[in-house]
Amino acid sequence: MDRFLEAAIEEARTGLVEGGIPIGSVLVLNNEIVGRGHNRRVQQGSAILHAEMDCLENAGRLRAEDYRRSVLYSTLSPCDMCSGTVLLYGIPRVVIGENQTFQGPEDYLRSRGVELDIVDDETCRELLHDFIAARPELWSEDIGEL
Repeated sequence: MDRFLEAAIEEARTGLVEGGIPIGSVLVLNNEIVGRGHNRRVQQGSAILHAEMDCLENAGRLRAEDYRRSVLYSTLSPCDMCSGTVLLYGIPRVVIGENQTFQGPEDYLRSRGVELDIVDDETCRELLHDFIAARPELWSEDIGEL
């Protein structure tokens, strides 16, 4: 398995241990992780701290040219909000652990020139499947269904 996807999965597990939703993300630049994050909406009482948003926040302010050379890894297909951030900063490639549990606007990202690599990782699917079975109301809230 890709070491960067493994790092995103570690972030997802950290979120679960903290009482949150097990989704993780890392931002890679020059083959190094420059930002890590996990969904912290529950932990922080936040409306927007999805894993990708937390990751980008933790990366700090980067130069526009750095975003345009980076790769965002996420254990789950990015939602509309996170996809919008990918477009805003011009991140050219997103590696997605799985998109069966939830699928964001992948066709739109592709139409805007973003390369998507769907890994279809079993660990990513199992983390969310188990979480959704245990906490369906939190999952529904996170994807905007409640």
